[in-house]
Amino acid sequence: MTKTTTQRKGFMLIAGACLALSAACSPIVRNHGYIPVPEDLALLSVGQSTRAEVIETVGPPVTGGVTSDDALYYVQSRFVTRGAAAPVETDRQVLAISFTPNGTLENIERFGLEDGRVVTLSREVTSDNVRDSTFLRQLMGSVGRVTASDLISQPGQ
Repeated sequence: MTKTTTQRKGFMLIAGACLALSAACSPIVRNHGYIPVPEDLALLSVGQSTRAEVIETVGPPVTGGVTSDDALYYVQSRFVTRGAAAPVETDRQVLAISFTPNGTLENIERFGLEDGRVVTLSREVTSDNVRDSTFLRQLMGSVGRVTASDLISQPGQ
């Protein structure tokens, strides 16, 4: 092989490695959820549209009100993953459609990622009432507390 052929193969190998490395590090974008388009929302009339009309016009919601049927929620999120790092939420849109007690459209609100709050979940663990001891220690610890009268059943009881 000549020197130029060896140099060309080396260059091709380095270029291929760089291409593979750049492809492996390119971000992966995932979209979750659904937000109705503004054109569909323009068809709704505050104070007139009913819950059924809203669902028919903009589609079924991601979720409804937690304790009652007074609101519909549409949520869309975008996550970006780079390399081996954990996914990062880069965009979130929440559309809240609320209704009056008689079932007509009351309000349409849009919230973004910047409007959200981090909620810390508490994980409370119930303690077991077992002391730090072995099974044999627990078994032997109850030996002195049992009396003969506990073992003999008396007539009439």
